[in-house]
Amino acid sequence: VQLQACGGGLVQAGGSLRLSCAASGLTFSRTAMAWFRQAPGKEREFVSAIYRSGSTSYTDSVKGRFTIARDNAQKTAYLQMRSLKPEDTAVYYCAAKSTILTHFPTRIDEFDDWGQGTLVTVSS
Repeated sequence: VQLQACGGGLVQAGGSLRLSCAASGLTFSRTAMAWFRQAPGKEREFVSAIYRSGSTSYTDSVKGRFTIARDNAQKTAYLQMRSLKPEDTAVYYCAAKSTILTHFPTRIDEFDDWGQGTLVTVSS
């Protein structure tokens, strides 16, 4: 399995970025896809996930600002980030987990495969 994340960069507060995570080596349509982030000096934390059914989950701090999506034909997951804040600065990782329809993982230890991370820096 390979997950290739991209789309990070430097943006001013209030700006937008879209992250992409291209997957290979897995049955994408049967996979939950998630984004986690790790800020300097902090533990990795859950940001958002999208499940086989298309249902989604977000951590409270990004609700209303971030939108996760998936394109099963392209085997790619996206994270559209708007109204970015300096506290969103982190390395963002995509993760994948083959699941059943009724499984909605959000914990780090629930995901089997990880991308290399892409750095998002939000300046004030």
